[in-house]
Amino acid sequence: MTPAPAAPRKIIHLDMDAFYASVEQRDDPALRGRPLAVGGTRERGVVMAASYEARAYGVRSAMPASTARRLCPELLFVPPRFEVYKEVSGQIREIFAEYTPLIEPVALDEAYLDVTHNLKHLPLASEVAREIRAAILARTQLTASAGISYNKFLAKLASDYRKPNGQYVIPPGRGLAFVERLAVGQFHGIGPATAARLHALGIFTGADLRQQPEALLRQHFGKAGGYYHAIAHAEDHRPVQPDRPRKSVGAEMTFAQDLHALPDLLAALLPVAAKVWAYCARAGQSGRTVTLKVKYADFQQITRSRSVSVPVPDEAALLRTGQELLTALLPLPKGVRLLGLSLSSLGGEEPAAGPGGQLALF
Repeated sequence: MTPAPAAPRKIIHLDMDAFYASVEQRDDPALRGRPLAVGGTRERGVVMAASYEARAYGVRSAMPASTARRLCPELLFVPPRFEVYKEVSGQIREIFAEYTPLIEPVALDEAYLDVTHNLKHLPLASEVAREIRAAILARTQLTASAGISYNKFLAKLASDYRKPNGQYVIPPGRGLAFVERLAVGQFHGIGPATAARLHALGIFTGADLRQQPEALLRQHFGKAGGYYHAIAHAEDHRPVQPDRPRKSVGAEMTFAQDLHALPDLLAALLPVAAKVWAYCARAGQSGRTVTLKVKYADFQQITRSRSVSVPVPDEAALLRTGQELLTALLPLPKGVRLLGLSLSSLGGEEPAAGPGGQLALF
């Protein structure tokens, strides 16, 4: 585990509000104030990003376009424009650099900043965040939200607390109280599948999680159990790492009931592939190795991988490779409780926009 810093850091998590959709509404006045989805322009497409007007109808990123249309018949779909999003992201990054060199991008629209010793010599991190958000609005006509705290985990939680176009501070001494009242599913790093496993152990809130011995959490969750124990105590000693390279990205889905039929399993890979491609689309990266993860009903787990000479070009190719790896396992010896896909050997090649669009970062 990363050792604790000598003094509390001042960390900001900056997150643009409905970034892709907001850029489209900014550039086309006819789209302003209307429910809008980026991506999902074909039958099997998936919503990559939704405007706040669309979210009012329940439309969310990672949602199939057909579902989004049912929820909001007036929903407008526009294709993604990655070069424009990258250009705007560069403008935002230039603003960050005016305040600190310690910038850790998470995606085109999201980053951590360490402003403990900021270049403007401002005493309060909240003041730094306020100035940065104002500069972003002035230069790009887009709004951003910010979370400010003494570690990355809390700053990430705080940035969601006053969205859109707001900021929230979790100061030293308040982190534990903030964490203990949250549902474990709200913790960054705990997805639906892990939350369900925690619920099965009687762990529903941060307070419940904090009461568990670290040894027990490691017994059930391996190395991740140590992380869960730390964040339940509002501890996160990871530093902000400028331009941290990412080696792989993955997603998985646990099913309420074990799946046996191949058509059901092939269909289940659709949202998994969409989530993986989300990161690639927004980060402007792709990879050359696709790995399928299968967990059977008895918790036996296997993986199968395939590498190619050039980066996977689009979401459809990623899905097709995953489905081929799955089909090669036939006949399946038992029911399947979980499927996962990951893409590794990541590089900076621009992924092509797939026919179904892409998703927001998961």
